[in-house]
Amino acid sequence: MAAIIIQTPKAPAAIGPYSQAIEANGFLFTSGQLGIDPASGALPADIAGQAKQSLQNLGAILEEAGYAKSDVIKTVIFLKNMADFATVNEIYAAFFGDHKPARSCIEVAALPKNGLIEIEAVAQRS
Repeated sequence: MAAIIIQTPKAPAAIGPYSQAIEANGFLFTSGQLGIDPASGALPADIAGQAKQSLQNLGAILEEAGYAKSDVIKTVIFLKNMADFATVNEIYAAFFGDHKPARSCIEVAALPKNGLIEIEAVAQRS
């Protein structure tokens, strides 16, 4: 099966030479999603706003590719400040509900566009 590039205007366009997501062999691999509002191109000022938007962007990509949140098997969260972990955890739990994908959370020195959070995911078609 050939790899399929996934692209939706409901999530921010890639800001470099990469795709929003690639589907291959029943798996979807997303690029990291910043908390950029796809309509305005702006980043919310706080971690809560950026976390919610990052997950909304991820959800839009999943939907475009025909996947559900429950198909997500692994996420990676990149945080500018690990002190934001509790806030992000609460928003993340609300987004996924009872579904609990495997997850890593890493503090990083910097993110593109001076973002506070970036989230990527791997999903498997159910």
